[in-house]
Amino acid sequence: MIGLDTNVLVRYLTRDDAEQYRRAKTFLESRCTEARPGYVNLVVLSELAWVLKAAYGATREEIARVLEQLLVTKQIKVGHRDAVQAALQAYKTSMADFADCLIGSLNQEARCTGTATFDQWASELDGFEAV
Repeated sequence: MIGLDTNVLVRYLTRDDAEQYRRAKTFLESRCTEARPGYVNLVVLSELAWVLKAAYGATREEIARVLEQLLVTKQIKVGHRDAVQAALQAYKTSMADFADCLIGSLNQEARCTGTATFDQWASELDGFEAV
């Protein structure tokens, strides 16, 4: 298994740089297999959602589709899969950023009694408490 950095996924998804897209596509399609998947950790997922929104103007629906696709792609292994799925569900039904949804999901997984936040949208999620 090989870890994947956010920029490889961004180039593959956005195709905004022809040469880097070609290299990312070649790498992902030749090196990431069901037997030896590419690993996507939680930091990469958070960065990916942020970059797609901030730099490319992706909608919440587009970001959710990308994250869902990563979860079902057999050549990709997503870390903390259950927490990511829970975060994705919260993201799809709220106005909170994906990173906040993921923070809450991971804190629930860690058996926290709640998550304190100043973020208005996150404070509306189950398990969050406004400070």
